[in-house]
Amino acid sequence: MTEATSKSVTVSPQGGVRRYDVVVVGGGAAGLSGALTLARARRSVLVIDAGRPRNAPASHVHGYLGREGTAPSRLLAEGRQEVTGYGGQIMEGDVVAAERLEAGGFRVLLKDGPAVEAGRLLVTTGLADELPEVPGVTERWGREVLHCPYCHGWEVRDQPLGILATGPLAAHQALLWRQWSKDVTLFLHTAPEPGEQESEQLDARDITVVRGEVTGLEVTADRLTGVALADGRVVSRQALVVAPRFTARAGLLTALGLAVTEQERDGHVIGSYVAADPFGATELPGVWVAGNVADLMDQVIAAAAAGVRAGAGINADLVAEETRLAVAARRSPFSARAEREACERSLGDRRHGL
Repeated sequence: MTEATSKSVTVSPQGGVRRYDVVVVGGGAAGLSGALTLARARRSVLVIDAGRPRNAPASHVHGYLGREGTAPSRLLAEGRQEVTGYGGQIMEGDVVAAERLEAGGFRVLLKDGPAVEAGRLLVTTGLADELPEVPGVTERWGREVLHCPYCHGWEVRDQPLGILATGPLAAHQALLWRQWSKDVTLFLHTAPEPGEQESEQLDARDITVVRGEVTGLEVTADRLTGVALADGRVVSRQALVVAPRFTARAGLLTALGLAVTEQERDGHVIGSYVAADPFGATELPGVWVAGNVADLMDQVIAAAAAGVRAGAGINADLVAEETRLAVAARRSPFSARAEREACERSLGDRRHGL
């Protein structure tokens, strides 16, 4: 179905603004899965995507059953084709604001492009990885600088691994990555000294602890080869694990009045997210969230699943609203249906000129 045959897209008489059942802000796995679910439910849906996916530095998607090893760009391209194949629309652009309309729904404003209106919003803007301020970390991020063992552990199995400690969870991180390699070094960097129990665990798993601040990464032939310390030492490593702070990209949502919640682990803040129910509905009526903006730990397959749930939740909400309006119209003595039925009762066959 093309835009020309998507009959449920309406045009507002005020300035010709296009109105959709749902506007999805963010075109990653969560946003496209939500849009696909809604398009298959015969909803008019527009996905607005800024084109800056979080996993762009990664070469492959992992842990996605049936799509293992797919390039992120290919997964998104095929997802777009599936959405548009059911009549959904894709627009590239930056959403700068959304505002609630007095008559119901929302107006979505773009940095460069026309405003659009929506009955419901699905926000899947993801999160930002705030990386440790160590020279070289940002440049190697998604290549040899990693954070998730379930995303990248297999690819660096049996290699010399380093763990860059920046908080109290570093020992736990080192113990986890020990599953993928027997050669793991914990660089204490700016983190506190491990406690007695943690030290015993690290020793028992043959994890080397290196004290001293890390000042940079050594790269040879465009590959990570070592970790440099302030005292001049360079420890040979082929991959470095870091612990980013995961910050929800929630500016659009906070501007609408939603709060951001800090997520803690063992008393340590690891990031922020926007709270929602299991279907992604937020405290603000008409606004749903899915993916990393709502759950920091979602991998691609989980984000896609969250998008499907949100799409189903939004459709159910729209069905409930449409049913309520239909019942109200049927009960009203001045509704179009009531007038038609009254006319038929009064005129009978005369309405056909008999």
